[in-house]
Amino acid sequence: MRKLLLYLVVVSVGIIYTGRLSYLQLFNENKVATNFLNDSAIKTVYDYPERGFVYDRNGELLVANQPSYDVMVVPREVENFDIEEFCKLLNISPEEYEENLTKAKKYSWRIPSVFVPQMSKKEYAFLQEKMHRFKGFYIQKRSIRNYQTSVGANVLGSIGEVSNADLQKNPYYQSGELIGKTGIEKSYEDVLRGIKGVKYIQKDIHNNVIGPFENGIHDTLPVNGKDIQITIDSKLQEYGEKLMINKRGGIVAIEPSSGEILALVSAPSYNPNLLVGRQRSKNYSELHYDSINRPLYDRGLLAQYAPGSPFKTLNALVALQEGVITPQTTYTCHHGYYYGRSNRKMGCHCGSGKRNVINGVAKSCNAYFANAYRQIISKYDSPREGMNVWSNHIKSFGLGDYFNNDLSTGRKGRIPTGDYYTDQYFKHDRWHVLNTISNAIGQGQVELTPIQLANMTATIANRGHYYTPHIIKKIDGEDIDDPHFTDPKYTTIAKKHFEPVIEGMHDVFSMEKGGTARFLNVPGIEICGKTGTAENFTIIDGKKTQLTDHSIFVAFAPKDNPKIAIAVFVENGYYGARWAGKISSLMIELYLKGEVTLKDMEKLVLEKSLEEEYAKPLSGKPFTINE
Repeated sequence: MRKLLLYLVVVSVGIIYTGRLSYLQLFNENKVATNFLNDSAIKTVYDYPERGFVYDRNGELLVANQPSYDVMVVPREVENFDIEEFCKLLNISPEEYEENLTKAKKYSWRIPSVFVPQMSKKEYAFLQEKMHRFKGFYIQKRSIRNYQTSVGANVLGSIGEVSNADLQKNPYYQSGELIGKTGIEKSYEDVLRGIKGVKYIQKDIHNNVIGPFENGIHDTLPVNGKDIQITIDSKLQEYGEKLMINKRGGIVAIEPSSGEILALVSAPSYNPNLLVGRQRSKNYSELHYDSINRPLYDRGLLAQYAPGSPFKTLNALVALQEGVITPQTTYTCHHGYYYGRSNRKMGCHCGSGKRNVINGVAKSCNAYFANAYRQIISKYDSPREGMNVWSNHIKSFGLGDYFNNDLSTGRKGRIPTGDYYTDQYFKHDRWHVLNTISNAIGQGQVELTPIQLANMTATIANRGHYYTPHIIKKIDGEDIDDPHFTDPKYTTIAKKHFEPVIEGMHDVFSMEKGGTARFLNVPGIEICGKTGTAENFTIIDGKKTQLTDHSIFVAFAPKDNPKIAIAVFVENGYYGARWAGKISSLMIELYLKGEVTLKDMEKLVLEKSLEEEYAKPLSGKPFTINE
């Protein structure tokens, strides 16, 4: 009996022991594999990958990498040493030392974090042989950006340390690591960053390194980020920024047949290399607090302006679609449009005479488009209903909403509806079409960003459809096949209605027809365009004060099978043909011909500064930006 009992005990213990081992091996493997991360005897060391390179549409290298070295700290391992000597080596103050160490402790006593980021190769060479004196600190190598260009900062963007919000949002990142902050660095962060490798180091009770934990079976190698090719033409981008020196505004150029963004200029701009290395924080602060020029503000994507006369082309198209006019319909202009009981006047510079769609566009006749707009709204039983119909047509051009594309920022702009006027603007339903008549000429409550206006122009160039504007062309050499970018979006306007409007835009450059841009022709290129002048107001001493108008121009070329559509805004630039029109013609010529022959025009634009205009007294932040 005793032998049987002993036998049962031995067998039972064996079964329990075997079962426990099986459980640990089969069911608790993941738990064991992750539990060691919390073991204070295990040190985690990251191996950072090379960030992907960035090329322009023609294969020109724009962004590469350069070595950088971070001083890392593990707070619980820090021992007493000569802090003053350490601070001198790092070129920081004792106060900065305490501040950085406190920040690291708040993040984690055990997990390494960046103490001093992005030291140069020269600083690293000087420091590495002395680091053994400072327990708890070590040097981590990584790569930072090396911009091969001095332009396109708003496009390329920058990388910087992860914020607390980034850490909470994405567990991939550790404190002090780098992440795309703006531009394509932000939009394509997941593609460009790669995957960091990890090494786990075993330590003994005296904190001495023994070797790789479990012979390195948990270690991983880094995977470099993927190279990307963007749609920007770097030469066109550089030329656009050059033309906008000492001016403020935005330029957006799009390839109509694809929606690829050829240039995205914001002025004033800055050299992207300013936001690289140990001086990044200082330089960023200077750029950020420049409240006059606002170089970090991407005017091409964020600034909302009244579009002015280029918007007349859409009112013509809507009027044709709604059947309230035909290409032969004429209205008479008497140096402007008179309306209302008090016979108010919307002045016009086209002179006097009868206008139809074609010469109405060519001469930018306010009276013609005021009449056409009034007919659209008045076609319906109520202004509210008419405005909603009008608004739906306008929005089909991609206006009044986000494109939901691959750009890191943007604004909706504003296309008012009948509901907007009734519920928000007037807050009653007793308003009349004449209360909104300024919409006829792109003033009033209409606001667009430069990229929206460029896309509107590309849509007209395509005779009624557009492709979502985007900036990615290839990833790792593979073409992008995203339906959101490759499928056309159609407007509510029938294709046949675009021809008379395009003919009018072509006549804008005609000397014989008296077009508003007749002096801006480019030899050998048929351009279709539209000048624009937008009124510009600010509040000074509590009073609404009118300042110099904004200069606006949109164009596409050639007339048939267009290769480029462009929108140019020059703040305080007087009238459309004065600065925006010239810049447009010069950029179109460079893109289509590969050279500029209009040397006198180029010299005039390059030498002209509008700084005197911008120096006029303002009431706080810039009046040109509606936020």
